Amino acid sequence: DGKWVFTSDQNKPRLAVIDTSNNTVKSWVDLPDVAYGTAVTPDGKYLLLTQPKTSKVAVMDLSTMKVTKSLDAPNSPQEIVVQPDGKRAYISCSASGKVAVLDLQTMQMESPINAGKGVDGMAWDGQ
Repeated sequence: DGKWVFTSDQNKPRLAVIDTSNNTVKSWVDLPDVAYGTAVTPDGKYLLLTQPKTSKVAVMDLSTMKVTKSLDAPNSPQEIVVQPDGKRAYISCSASGKVAVLDLQTMQMESPINAGKGVDGMAWDGQ
């Protein structure tokens, strides 16, 4: 809904929640580990966070601002994009050369896509 912007602190396992009405940090959310890439699901219910050091993808419930699930991913998940229809999220995992695929209906990982060493930035082509 455009009320918040999220950014991961790279020195501590926490997430800044920025209030867009006044461009200030509204709060900090403690995380299980340092996060990197983030993406909100199209329904606005969840924030997905990559955690490269532990090779996890965390799922945060935006109504409670709490991590409700942590999923194993290929080595070093970095960036994340979500399909506009909200069915899947794609996560680049640079050290493994894979793109992880998260089914957002079941919140389970599907088989990863082999994409080659150094896979990193992600973008969705909405055409």
